[in-house]
Amino acid sequence: MASFRIAPAGPARLEASGELDFATAAAALPAGLALLGPGAWVVNLAGVTAADSAGLAVLLEWLAAVSEHGGSLVFESAPAQLMAIARISDLDELLFAQSG
Repeated sequence: MASFRIAPAGPARLEASGELDFATAAAALPAGLALLGPGAWVVNLAGVTAADSAGLAVLLEWLAAVSEHGGSLVFESAPAQLMAIARISDLDELLFAQSG
């Protein structure tokens, strides 16, 4: 069974790991929202082993929620699979502009 985990990794930093896809998106969305709040956040995606468009939608929802409260959210170390989906959707600059 697919699993996804997001956990604190320091002040205003979270680390995501596992599969961020259709099977895990419904649980990943509220898990991230519960940890994110106002301020400047960084989510490290280096531990994400698989992703699809549902996973990308989760990242967009997190970004929207943080922005709605006047904060910012940067995703770093995104896996190639997720970067490719974002690029095809013209969302790569919005989501990963500072990830290098």
